[in-house]
Amino acid sequence: MPSTPWTKPDTSTRPIAIVGAGVMGRRIAMMWIAAGYAVTLYEKSSHSADEAVEYINSNKEAQAKKMGTKPTEIKVTASLEEACENAWMVIEAVPEKLELKTELLGSIDALAPADCVITTNSSSLRSSQMLANTKKNYRICNGHYYMPPEQTYYEIMSCGQTDEAIPPFLMEKARSAGFTPVHARKESTGLVFNRIWAGIKRECLLVMADGVSDGRTIDEMFRSWFQAEKGPCQMMDKVGLDTVYNIEIVYEKQLGVNPRAKDWLKANYVDKGDLGAKGGKGLVG
Repeated sequence: MPSTPWTKPDTSTRPIAIVGAGVMGRRIAMMWIAAGYAVTLYEKSSHSADEAVEYINSNKEAQAKKMGTKPTEIKVTASLEEACENAWMVIEAVPEKLELKTELLGSIDALAPADCVITTNSSSLRSSQMLANTKKNYRICNGHYYMPPEQTYYEIMSCGQTDEAIPPFLMEKARSAGFTPVHARKESTGLVFNRIWAGIKRECLLVMADGVSDGRTIDEMFRSWFQAEKGPCQMMDKVGLDTVYNIEIVYEKQLGVNPRAKDWLKANYVDKGDLGAKGGKGLVG
């Protein structure tokens, strides 16, 4: 791999910037804060920012106690420039829309220091698809979180130009914050687990779309067979059915999967504002 200007940034005095205070952004922030890292959360919506701060402050002490660490205080800003200006890592955690993420990564790349690592939390889009407006691609990669603190896996995947020293660097830092890092060895739509999980979700939606069964029954059977605490429909509700829908759009475009599941979800839930835990009814209630 060609040499790049990337060198390891100082993580002891500089903050992590998290862009987006939604379901995932606030959970990611809480984990890093609980581990003692300085975090700046960028969010334009004051309502979302307030909800994020409440979640973080309500959960960070318990998480820090599990880890034996001392949590820090969250800083919130509505200025992307302020969030990025001295960050050692910027984590993009906005909705699963390629145009939005591409525009945002371009702005972050222009604002963040040259040694700052830029990661996208995308669960289905490859970071290589988001480089239209960026120049310093050696420090850009996928860094996908699941649903911390309950699920701590963290998947790292190169954009194809990422400096080879960045994945081991991120894996080391992620472990220190209570995550379980995994390195996806080559570019893949959906990374590692989400490629498998997408098929499970889609088939559950098709079973409901075809009127074969309902979400509660599917979850009961899934929990029994796999001795799982939660079923797939409940997990989709928790993430948000709009997010599930947006991810299915990506899989349809890139992998040519059956669109019926996506279309049924849109017509019966998303278009009606029924997004699961985010509001309205969900697949299991």
